[in-house]
Amino acid sequence: MTTEFTPYASLAGGLLIGLAAVLLMLSNGRIMGATGILSGIIMPSSVAELSWKSILLMGMVSAPILLSLVFGYPAIVQVVSSTPMLVLGGLLVGIGGTLGGGCTSGHGVCGMARLSSRSIVATITFMISTTIAVYVLRHIIGL
Repeated sequence: MTTEFTPYASLAGGLLIGLAAVLLMLSNGRIMGATGILSGIIMPSSVAELSWKSILLMGMVSAPILLSLVFGYPAIVQVVSSTPMLVLGGLLVGIGGTLGGGCTSGHGVCGMARLSSRSIVATITFMISTTIAVYVLRHIIGL
């Protein structure tokens, strides 16, 4: 499987994610983690929480569409895994995010920026687990 290396688009995306995280912290005092945002939409604790999390999720979904309209190239999403693998991956991410007290975006972007030792350990654990999983799935099992 080949991947397309896009350093400028990746840099721009990273800067926008960092900016969104800073703005959320400044405006709401909240840490931006995608799994926490999604779970807060599914099971909100208040109307205010549902409001800001819904707006942020709509931005995450609509931004690629808006960028493709502005710059004239389609936002292509290519899923190369089977549905059972996607479901299994989603479950594992959900379990890991619950056990780790946050997801990769919350720990990796926001927690590490705050120099949280818990987030640094969690991010290292995520990266090691991901590396092992990809190696096993691609090179040993052959998926």
